[in-house]
Amino acid sequence: MKICDILKRDKIIIQLKGESKEEVINELIDLFKNDSRVIDISKVKKAVIEREKIMSTAIGKLIAIPHAKSDAVREMIAAFGKFVQPFDFDSMDSKPVYLVFLFVSTSNQAADHLKLLSRISRMMDNDEFRKNLLTATSSEEIYELFQKEENKIIDLAAR
Repeated sequence: MKICDILKRDKIIIQLKGESKEEVINELIDLFKNDSRVIDISKVKKAVIEREKIMSTAIGKLIAIPHAKSDAVREMIAAFGKFVQPFDFDSMDSKPVYLVFLFVSTSNQAADHLKLLSRISRMMDNDEFRKNLLTATSSEEIYELFQKEENKIIDLAAR
């Protein structure tokens, strides 16, 4: 399973506008309002917000990865957004967040859920990749950055 098989260009927001964690999560999930992969959008929102209440998904290095498992989706969905201004997401390193990768999987996709979380974390650990995401000016550019970075990881794993 590849990130770019799940993340679509129309699910990328160049400038997030939410002013609270919940607003940001809703803004990203609202991208799926008419998506046939979503059974009940309000249940998807609730699942991600409830998961966020357990422990912040802001992992440091300017990144948050809100995620959840829910039977309100037919298959895994993902969205990405970035902030122009620093955003307080209750990060582990107490620093603001600029990049938000949200995903929701079905309840029976536990292994794929963990694999995706691991892959995103690994990609976001790359300083150059994060810098490129921060300076990207279009959803197409961001999508291509994810493709390139993921292909590097796959190539390294194949060696």
